[in-house]
Amino acid sequence: MMKANENNFVELIKKRREEGLLYVIDTYGSLLYSIVRRRLFTAPDRVDECMNDIFLGIWENINSFDKEKGSFEGWAAGVARLEAIDMLRRIQRELRFQAVPLEDVEIPQEDVSLLELTELELSGETKKILECLNPKDRELFCRIFMGEEEPEKAGAALGISRDNVYVRIFRGKQKIRRKFKERKRA
Repeated sequence: MMKANENNFVELIKKRREEGLLYVIDTYGSLLYSIVRRRLFTAPDRVDECMNDIFLGIWENINSFDKEKGSFEGWAAGVARLEAIDMLRRIQRELRFQAVPLEDVEIPQEDVSLLELTELELSGETKKILECLNPKDRELFCRIFMGEEEPEKAGAALGISRDNVYVRIFRGKQKIRRKFKERKRA
């Protein structure tokens, strides 16, 4: 296993080697985090999701980085700014759909049997989606995305370091995306 350093981490990422991404997380993570926190100060609960999107963006778009045009730090900061802006836009879209005057809201009678059936279907679909992950990653995803547990807390409960939690989330999302692409083609 090749150790990532300042001279080779970009090439490692291009070769799809996680050591390169881990180096980025360790070296530039705090810078990227501060950029995101500054932009998402009104939505601190979305910072971790945005950080995952940033690392995924770096992973997927590493070939657009050109060291002749500037430093990796500047390029990564640009990715962070764009992802934070995208997150703000998503939040604004969500808020637009929620802004309905209370007097205009009609509260329907809840059909308990339909709700239970829907929950069963969703939990079955969720299990199918998460089948591609190993058991530990599956548990991590359930704790974070279904149990709404903080990533650091979920990782600590499973004996996974903070940095490794984000790498596992990143890889897990990639596996799930690949699975859905394969299902669409079939």
